[in-house]
Amino acid sequence: MLKITKLNKAYSNHRALTDVDLVVPKGVIFGLLGPNGAGKTTLIRIINQIIEQDSGSVEIDGKTLSPDDIRKIGYLPEERGLYKKMTVWDQLIYFARLKGLESSEAKQKVKSWLDKLEIAGWREKKVEDLSKGMAQKVQFISTVIHEPGLLILDEPFSGFDPVNAEIIKNEILELKAKGTTVILSTHRMESVELLCDHVAMINKSRKILDGTIREVKNSFRPEVFSVVLTQLSADLPYDWQVLKSEDGLFHFSLSLNGRTPNQALKELMEYGEVLEFKEQIPSMEEIFIHQVKGTSYE
Repeated sequence: MLKITKLNKAYSNHRALTDVDLVVPKGVIFGLLGPNGAGKTTLIRIINQIIEQDSGSVEIDGKTLSPDDIRKIGYLPEERGLYKKMTVWDQLIYFARLKGLESSEAKQKVKSWLDKLEIAGWREKKVEDLSKGMAQKVQFISTVIHEPGLLILDEPFSGFDPVNAEIIKNEILELKAKGTTVILSTHRMESVELLCDHVAMINKSRKILDGTIREVKNSFRPEVFSVVLTQLSADLPYDWQVLKSEDGLFHFSLSLNGRTPNQALKELMEYGEVLEFKEQIPSMEEIFIHQVKGTSYE
C-alpha cells in the first residue's frame, strides 16, 4: 500500500528523519512506534503532504504520492481539530463533502455512523457541549467517512474510557477486515500487541526495528524459561536461582545455555514434578523500553 524509500527531513540543525525505508503491506494494521520526538509525526505529515521531505520518495499503490491521493487517506491527528461552534451533524456533513461525497451519500453515511457509534441523539449538539470521549467519536467518524484505502491513526484511543475504547478498537478491526490499511501510531503497547500485524520503530530519526509482531518478539527471545517445580528429589544446582518458594512449590528462571528446551525439560524432571515450563518472551512494551533506553528486559 505504501512504500517509503530513503526519506530525509531536517529542521535547521535538527534531523527529524534519516534515510528511513518503510513498506506497509495492504490490508494490515501497521504499528508505527517510537518515543516522543523520534520522527513519527514528521513521517505522518509527509505522507499526508502537509510538509515535504528533503529527499527520498513516497509511493502509494505503486505510484509516486500526489495531491490527488489525499482522498485515499484518512488521518486522525493526535491534536484533534473540530469546529466547536458547529453541530455534530453539520460538522460531519461538511467533512464528508470535503472528502468528495455527494450530499445524499454524505447524509446517509453520517446517519449510519452516528447510529453505529451510539451518538445519534447528539447530532444537533455543538461540539463544545460534548465530552472529550464523545468529541473523539465525532473526530473518528470524520476520518473514516469517505472510506479511505489508507487510514492513519495517531493515538486513536486517547480520551476514551474502556467501553468506548473497545468500540473504536472493534471498528478499526472491522475496517481492516474490509480491506483498509491502517497505520497506528501509539504509545499504548497493549494496543500494539492486540491489533498490529506488523510494526516499525523510529528512534532519533532512524528506523531501528521492522517486522511482524512474531518476528520482532522472536528476535528478542532471551532463551529463558519460567519454571515451577514440586516434590524435589534432590537439591537444585547452585546456578538455578530460586525466585520464590511457597507451599512446596519452587519458582525460578532457567537459561537454556545451549540446551534445547526438551533437554532442559528432561533435566528438570530429574529434580521433581514440573508444573510449569514457559518461555519468557518479552512484551512489546519491554522491547520498546529496551530499544529506546538500552535497558534489560530479562
